[in-house]
Amino acid sequence: MTTHHPIAIVGAGLGGLTLARVLHVNGIDAALYDLEASPAARGQGGMLDIHEESGQAALRAAGLYEEFRALIHPGGEAMRVLDKDAVVRMEEADDGDGGRPEVDRGHLRDLLLGSLPDGAVHWGAKITGARALGGGRHEVTLADGSAFTTDLLIGADGAWSRIRPLVSDATPAYTGISFVEVDLVDADVRHPDSAAVVGGGMFFALGEDKGFLAHREPDGSLHVYTALRAPEDWISTIDFTADDTGLAKAAVLEHFADWDKSLQALVADADGPLVPRRIHALPIGHRWDRVPGVTLLGDAAHLMSPFAGEGANLAMLDGAELAAAIAAHPQDAEAALASYEEALFPRSEKTAAESADGLVRCFHQDAPQGLLDLFAGD
Repeated sequence: MTTHHPIAIVGAGLGGLTLARVLHVNGIDAALYDLEASPAARGQGGMLDIHEESGQAALRAAGLYEEFRALIHPGGEAMRVLDKDAVVRMEEADDGDGGRPEVDRGHLRDLLLGSLPDGAVHWGAKITGARALGGGRHEVTLADGSAFTTDLLIGADGAWSRIRPLVSDATPAYTGISFVEVDLVDADVRHPDSAAVVGGGMFFALGEDKGFLAHREPDGSLHVYTALRAPEDWISTIDFTADDTGLAKAAVLEHFADWDKSLQALVADADGPLVPRRIHALPIGHRWDRVPGVTLLGDAAHLMSPFAGEGANLAMLDGAELAAAIAAHPQDAEAALASYEEALFPRSEKTAAESADGLVRCFHQDAPQGLLDLFAGD
């Protein structure tokens, strides 16, 4: 027998979890489906700066703001900007008064998960398709052959959303930038020079078409994103799966041959695997006509490059605002979705444009000057 849910959320990332939590606060149940086998199936990435007007507002709506404050990484709002010669072009300390405190993404996800009723998330649920049944109802099929139906379907399932095709034929496009992520473990002891270069918080070392972005994590490690403007197939030319990472490190560092040795060391001395990642984005201003019984949030709705620092914050705000709209229109889902999307579209268009501009500034021929100008308000 097919299971039926009045509200079903596909994707238990930060946006989907925030939606479920704010619905729960308002006495509304929702079922979440996620393809991961369990909450601990994989790492959740590095640090996030949670913005006062978006992510923090969502956490207040979720009734979790005080618990969030306990997770903040002290000193995480410090920032350093260097050029390719390791000359410090800007440095700011974390005085504790900033509006964008840093928190570990995994810890934040655990906070949201722990705030939901037991069994709210169906793990190991790989969605293979979704179809309209009429009257705003949908059927969603899973890889194990099961299916469920729902009166209200929300796609919170990220960049390659299985729910997005119900409302839009848009697909993410490669931005021209590829990341290779590495970690330097126990940096103060094992990699003191790199720890000193990165500092206590966020770090940028930028030049034309390339750079290093890094942050210090609460466990004392450094998480480094090596960024490179490269053809889409560049990652496929390197074996990132080999146990010996020497060849992969060399292939990355050949693009930084004229950079300062202290910056090259962020990759050369890295511990563990190198993780490649192509950066994709949906078209700026992505939107869709109102489709009964279904909507999107987070990356499923407005995937953008990370150069505005807003992806997770927007996903959480989307979730909180969608939950508030549903609670305000308990008998009229279409009114709730229309109200939510009316605010969603212009907000995400503005931020996606800022993200695209940030990408250009970070890797322009005069980098890091464009980023310095941005921070200066120019």
